[in-house]
Amino acid sequence: MAYVINDDCISCGSCEGECPVEAISMGDEHYVIDADLCTDCGTCVDACPVEAIHPE
Repeated sequence: MAYVINDDCISCGSCEGECPVEAISMGDEHYVIDADLCTDCGTCVDACPVEAIHPE
């Protein structure tokens, strides 16, 4: 089960730098997680200051 970033994302980029498999990138409106690359490590969850990342 991959993680997803919801609309609460403030596009700060904190999660992108923490992802060990580079599954996070900037989308049209906010950051997104590539489900095919995500390894469910949860590192991004801890890095998000607004709690916008949750399990899918």
